[in-house]
Amino acid sequence: MSVVAVVVVVVVAIFAASVLGAWLRGGSPNGDAKEVREEMQVLLTAQAQGFSAQMGQVTQLVSQQFSEVRRELEMGVANTGRITVDAQKEMSEQLRSSTDVMSRLTEHLGKVQESGRELTEAAKAMQAVLGGPNSRGVLGETQLESLLGDVLPRASYQTDYRFPGGATVAAALRVGSKWVAIDADFPMDAYRKVAEKGVEARPEFAETVRGSVDEIAAKYILPDEGTLDFALMFVPSESAFYELLVTADDKGRLDDYCRQRHVLPVSPNSLHGYLSAILVGLKGTEAEENARRMLAQLHDVKRMFEEFGEVHDQLGQQLHEMQQQYQQAGRQLEHTLAAITEAMSGVPAETTREETQGEEPAALATIGTNNNGA
Repeated sequence: MSVVAVVVVVVVAIFAASVLGAWLRGGSPNGDAKEVREEMQVLLTAQAQGFSAQMGQVTQLVSQQFSEVRRELEMGVANTGRITVDAQKEMSEQLRSSTDVMSRLTEHLGKVQESGRELTEAAKAMQAVLGGPNSRGVLGETQLESLLGDVLPRASYQTDYRFPGGATVAAALRVGSKWVAIDADFPMDAYRKVAEKGVEARPEFAETVRGSVDEIAAKYILPDEGTLDFALMFVPSESAFYELLVTADDKGRLDDYCRQRHVLPVSPNSLHGYLSAILVGLKGTEAEENARRMLAQLHDVKRMFEEFGEVHDQLGQQLHEMQQQYQQAGRQLEHTLAAITEAMSGVPAETTREETQGEEPAALATIGTNNNGA
């Protein structure tokens, strides 16, 4: 029985007891009132005992339910505490991880700042290298030497080449028996002014580049000293090379002036193409030289075979002469044997044997003499 049902029964019993008490207090005209009251008292006593028993059950039931509720509450509180502890541990781990991440980020940020400072210092150093007119070609010469070493064999070029007249150029390419000079002193300071000021600095840039072109043509195009009739001007920056190609003033286009003076401007990429073409030519020249050496060796072999043919002919002639001498000696031997046989045919046997024994050394000497004479 539920708690609500028990409460309803108790209320109904209280109400019935109230009504019955009021009726008993009012009395009854009949004579059986006493008996009725006694029966009612008995019923009320029984009802009270039943009610007491039910109240005990209800109390026990309520106590059990309260115990279960308290146990569940205790379990819930314990679970809540455990969850809270786990959550605190997880939060601690996350905070520790976040602290480690922040520490690493701080460390990386410090490294980035240090790299930025180093990059700034390197930029300042490069600016110092490229800024002075006396040292502006240092970077270009280094880059040029690296490109030459990557493409060409070392025997096909020479750095810091010195001409017989005394002039020195950054590098020179060997093309057969001739040389092609490569200048690396491009005026990068004039180009930086164009990059900073824009179009208004182009006339000064064009004039400066024309001066460099004239200097290269005068110093490094020297056919009398073993050069071809052109030279290369190395531009160490692709943007500067593009600026040279598009720059024009009242004197005309700058690249046209370079071609007129037989000075070819080359950037790192275009120089790589030139060097690749030169490498193909060098390989062709090398193959031609190998073929020339092979032809010379074949001529030597032919001459050896001709000498061997002469020796062979001489040997054949000598063998032919020896064969003729051998045949002549054979014929003389036959004649000698025939003469001996004819001389012995008319002599008696015993005399012949005796005479023959005595004359045999002389006959043999005569045969030997004939053979030697042959």
